Amino acid sequence: MKKIWFFLYNCLFIPFFWTLLRCSAPFNSKIRRGIRGRKGMMDLIDADLKKIKSKRRVWFHSSSMGEFEQAKPIIAALRKKYNDINIIVTFFSPSGYDHSKNYKLADIITYIPFDTRSNARRFLDLLKPTAAVFVRYDVWPNHLWELSERNIPAFIANATMRPGSARFYPLIKSLHRLIYNDFISILTVSNNDAREFSRFNLTHPLIQAVGETRYDQVWQRSTDAKKKHLIPASVLKEKKVFIAGSTWPEDEEVLMPAVKKLLEYDPKVLVIFVPHEPTEEALDAIEKQLSVEVKSIRFSLLNDYSRERIIIVDSIGILMALYQYAHIAYVGGSFRQGIHNVLEPAVYGIPVIYGPRHTNSQEAQELLRRGGGFLVNDQFECYKTLRKLLDDQKARTTAGNISLKLVKENIGATERFIEHLEKVL
Repeated sequence: MKKIWFFLYNCLFIPFFWTLLRCSAPFNSKIRRGIRGRKGMMDLIDADLKKIKSKRRVWFHSSSMGEFEQAKPIIAALRKKYNDINIIVTFFSPSGYDHSKNYKLADIITYIPFDTRSNARRFLDLLKPTAAVFVRYDVWPNHLWELSERNIPAFIANATMRPGSARFYPLIKSLHRLIYNDFISILTVSNNDAREFSRFNLTHPLIQAVGETRYDQVWQRSTDAKKKHLIPASVLKEKKVFIAGSTWPEDEEVLMPAVKKLLEYDPKVLVIFVPHEPTEEALDAIEKQLSVEVKSIRFSLLNDYSRERIIIVDSIGILMALYQYAHIAYVGGSFRQGIHNVLEPAVYGIPVIYGPRHTNSQEAQELLRRGGGFLVNDQFECYKTLRKLLDDQKARTTAGNISLKLVKENIGATERFIEHLEKVL
């Protein structure tokens, strides 16, 4: 069966995928960046590898920036335990690479080559990793099969599997059974995830729940963030701060009417919008939705603050630190393709609001079940929830304590993962 899938994947899927990328590149800047970024990458990797000396090398692969956040606490723990280890980090997505290429704890940061058999062979000939860690779900068959042929142990960190996943469809399930069987360990977020992976009837890997490393990451990042002073105290004085983080236009369509009504009702409210992609187009779109009476200011101009009611963040990489100022947070993506990271505000002990598309996040579902998260389906529910939480300090504090408790209860997954990884180092 493996030979059949090997043929189908390499002779049909990969040529189709590559053709699709090439045809889409003229119309999609992210795809263009990904193709350009891979030109000459093998030679660059070869040159970089000559600068590092350790024979113990751990390769971490993440699809994008969100997944890499889950790898960071593992990398930091390895650095702390071992002086003679090299870390190689790869990304599939240009956004992940662009935002992380200056990460200081990695020796090499690059793209993963497109998943052809020859690329996988050359890449691993250069890297010669001691172990490979794929974060969450972004597993490329040729690279994994090549690792298996070389007896290089491969792990999945923070593995998740939804009961209704397309990976259980009959033919696709057969392919994924072959893929997952080449791992040495699949270390899942929860016991439910472990049970779902067991449905593949795998014979080789250890499947075990160790928890979610993002809890460790947000805990450490929140500690670091509290040392930063991004907003002057004079701006925040006597304000009730609502932060809408990682928003898309679909989120803003729901948020903006509720926010404008809220500002009319309560003069102490200060709103901070942090669009997921703060392009000039996205910033202009938010500003155009504001009425003449509602004054706004961009974050980069905050030194000229003059009692504006809305701050629009035109920078990247500061959302996590900004959440420390919030009394309530909204997490975006939940009216679009799927919610972003709810743990980033939850770690500060505040209520978290989001829309209906949150089932991609186990943390969002758990917050909702416990009472630290609040689901809104439209602008009316959004306004009602904001009013309730801003007016009722007791309810706000109770929900915030629930959010913080969830984070504290789940710290420690990094060490549990390291216990498995260091067996092969």
